Amino acid sequence: MPKNNESKIGAVVVAAGTSSRMGGIDKIFAPIMGVPLVAYSLDQLEGFSRVNQIILVLDHASLERGQELVLQRGYKKVRSVCPGGLRRQDSVLQGIQTLEPCDWVVVHDGARPCLDYAVLERGLESAVETGAAVAGVPVKDTIKAVSPQQLVVNTPDRQGLWAAQTPQIFRYDLLLDAHQRCTETVTDDAAMVESLGHKVKMFLGSYENLKVTTPEDLALAEIFLRARTKVL
Repeated sequence: MPKNNESKIGAVVVAAGTSSRMGGIDKIFAPIMGVPLVAYSLDQLEGFSRVNQIILVLDHASLERGQELVLQRGYKKVRSVCPGGLRRQDSVLQGIQTLEPCDWVVVHDGARPCLDYAVLERGLESAVETGAAVAGVPVKDTIKAVSPQQLVVNTPDRQGLWAAQTPQIFRYDLLLDAHQRCTETVTDDAAMVESLGHKVKMFLGSYENLKVTTPEDLALAEIFLRARTKVL
């Protein structure tokens, strides 16, 4: 992919969820070593030279808090803090439509604080091949397909099975087209692009790139981030 002075890259950080499994904690602003969780992803994107602009998508109730965070941390690339929608894909669409004109879009979950430059670089290079790339890691555990009655239906071969993550990176026009044409509810943007029959490249993310969903995840993310910053 051309460097950022030749190709404009925007990033959408999606953080408009309800934190329903966090026991009353708003995970997006939960402190990790005194820093709000969402700030870790924003810090990485702000410092990554190839990203030109960032849109932060939050729940309506968190907009003012998000705007204060942008001011406090001095983010120069955050162009807007905008409200999300009912579904994750509605929030992403809000974000991509708020971006200034760009060639590529990096979509990242704000609840994944362990993003790093290496993953971003791998993603941008992989996206060149098909116009769409998704971070992921090979599944380590044996996977069971289970019926509603909790009976094992089958055991798929885990070879070739990957757990999808973010960042997910797309040509802007391709992602916008997918959002406008796909009406069914999906769990990630890659699924929308796949539904158009478009090829999506999988690239290696990181096992540390976990999504914070429960309080236990928050504690684990802190361990990874402390190791990264060498804070004991």
